[in-house]
Amino acid sequence: MASRYFTGLDVGSTTVKGVVMDDAQNILYSSYQRHEARQIETVIEFLSEIQERFGNADLSLFVTGSGGGTIASVLGCRYVQEVNAITLVVEKLYPDINSVIEIGGQDAKAIIWSIEPATGRKRRFTTMNDKCAGGTGTVIDRISGKLNVTQQYLPELEYTGIKIHTVAGRCGVFAEMDINSLQKQGVPPEELMASLFEAIVQQNLSVLTRGNTLTPDVLLLGGPNTFIPALKQAWQHNIPLLWEQRGIKVKGDPASHIRVPDNAQFFAAIGSIFYGISDEQESKFRGADILEQHLHKIRNTTNPDIQGPSGKLEGSVPFLKSSVQAYKPTLQFNRDKVIKAYLGIDGGSTSTKGVLITEDGEVIERAYILSRGNPIDDTKQILLSLNDAVTGRHSAPALEILGAGTTGYAKDIIKEAIGADVAIVETVAHTKSALHFYKDVDVICDVGGQDIKIIFL
Repeated sequence: MASRYFTGLDVGSTTVKGVVMDDAQNILYSSYQRHEARQIETVIEFLSEIQERFGNADLSLFVTGSGGGTIASVLGCRYVQEVNAITLVVEKLYPDINSVIEIGGQDAKAIIWSIEPATGRKRRFTTMNDKCAGGTGTVIDRISGKLNVTQQYLPELEYTGIKIHTVAGRCGVFAEMDINSLQKQGVPPEELMASLFEAIVQQNLSVLTRGNTLTPDVLLLGGPNTFIPALKQAWQHNIPLLWEQRGIKVKGDPASHIRVPDNAQFFAAIGSIFYGISDEQESKFRGADILEQHLHKIRNTTNPDIQGPSGKLEGSVPFLKSSVQAYKPTLQFNRDKVIKAYLGIDGGSTSTKGVLITEDGEVIERAYILSRGNPIDDTKQILLSLNDAVTGRHSAPALEILGAGTTGYAKDIIKEAIGADVAIVETVAHTKSALHFYKDVDVICDVGGQDIKIIFL
């Protein structure tokens, strides 16, 4: 008689998680993969792997996760809502737990159990943030990438004993703005990441819980809580402070009542199996080829209603080429003479810009690069680009800087680094330039990487 196995597949916003269990609920195989926007392809890889490992065994498949609905429909198997999946596995394996916080790629969930005084029955309160990525793994990914903190380095970060700076956690964009500003002031990545973890915890404690208290014991679930110890430390620091404020007493070290269980990243996948089995609804795995055929169909289906800038999608490339023109300097210089110029550097939130101008205010050269996370390194690249343009396009023997000014988020740190003469607030810099080139200007509107400025003159 062939063995019977159960597979749980959690198709999330940023990762695909899968487990295979036997009749005794032992995990025989597990997989955790970032899908990089290739959800279906990553699911096919997982299903092909278990097909190869378990052959013709009697295999049931249950699917959960924000991206699992369509996949379950195509495969003809049981779809389980992820909150129900997580709730069931916690109640089954950890009956002493009263609260759960699960941080996913683009959502966060809180589940709190309480006892009804009148009946003594356990009541469950569930809340979910799935409308905004604030307080989720996506924010961590985006900001760690901007700071050049690799996925391999994230587990080495610390929260305890690290200086914490104020970072807005209610919105991913606001958090990034604050991180950018602090970075431009020279705050090291370790402190920025610890401050981000603090912001994420504070955001979820104040907003996600809807004013309810995470009562002990607390389980921390999801990839970020599993793989980033510093985030766990932030929870273990802040939740006990809340308990102290609200008069909740615990035995021993309060931090010990807040923990990340084994396989915390797989709880939704495991729960989908438990839920599917208890529901006794047949959910057979019929092979990965069904999903491959579906993917092939998607790739070979064109939508005639998709329009590009020129009326058809293929017209977008020449449209962009004609609209984005390379800078061509108009000033001519004597090739044998040193070019004398004033330097301006704008260290913005997402990009760094540099210009060289004559004593009369005419632009000689300009340079623009997207920020690589370090304003000093970005400025070096700008200076090299400007110098290469002067000695290359203009064939000048050298460049002499008569004076230098900085502006933008990183104006102060760049001023110190290059020994600039002045650091000017952006609004003043915009106004100076506008009035130099356009004498009759009344309003200035600047749309930047992470802010917008309107100046009425």
